[in-house]
Amino acid sequence: MELKEKLWDEAERLCNIKAQVEKNLIDVPEGCLRIGKSQGCVQYYQCKKGESHNGTYLPKKEIELVKRLAQKSYDEKVLKRVSKRLAQIESILRDYEDNEIESIYLKEHPERRKLIEPVELTYQQRIEKWMNVPYADKPFRSDAPVIITNRGIRVRSKSEKIMADYFDSMGVQYKYECPLELKPYGIIYPDFTFLSHKTGRELYWEHEGMMDSPEYARTAVMKIGLYEKNGIFPGEDLIITFETSTSVIDMELVKQFTEKYLI
Repeated sequence: MELKEKLWDEAERLCNIKAQVEKNLIDVPEGCLRIGKSQGCVQYYQCKKGESHNGTYLPKKEIELVKRLAQKSYDEKVLKRVSKRLAQIESILRDYEDNEIESIYLKEHPERRKLIEPVELTYQQRIEKWMNVPYADKPFRSDAPVIITNRGIRVRSKSEKIMADYFDSMGVQYKYECPLELKPYGIIYPDFTFLSHKTGRELYWEHEGMMDSPEYARTAVMKIGLYEKNGIFPGEDLIITFETSTSVIDMELVKQFTEKYLI
């Protein structure tokens, strides 16, 4: 998953490197550097085309020329390797699509699909299977306000309702407060759990809505630390949004995170 996107990123990185070394190679000294030793001392020689194979000895006062020749050789090797890799990546990108195995199945006639067992489940099949796994959600206190999403799910805050309704409007499936074990603490209940279409892994979203409360903030920080100790890191498999009594939920940020990680 996401291989094509990663290849584009790698191609961009290599293009930047190529541009840098090509600039370095515009004004370079003639020939190449040979390094030898005499009586335990390192010696440098400039080897030019058509001259002696051993090259011309470069004394210490020519150290800047020595460095430029060494840099030239290095840059030429980098340029050769980068050019080769760019050509390979460009070739792959011309003919490669993420989810192409899934696409073969989906392009079959619906009646034919009924007769076929795909080598891999499609994302829709995986999400349906994942959504059908039952779980025991976290109980509500008797005095907790009753806040219901448009889909009929009870949540704990108005902000969570706004987020849940947005996910539903975008067709993003989720589990609300699905239990997760974080060692050594035990079971916690992430606000939202998703099955990432991009990575195929579960992705957790915590909305910390009372960060101006010192006790709440302390607990939130501890929980984030627990995620990290269990190999679940913000920006990878964990999304965190924050809110205070004077700084309400930033739905533009929620939309950006949804697009980046879930769609």
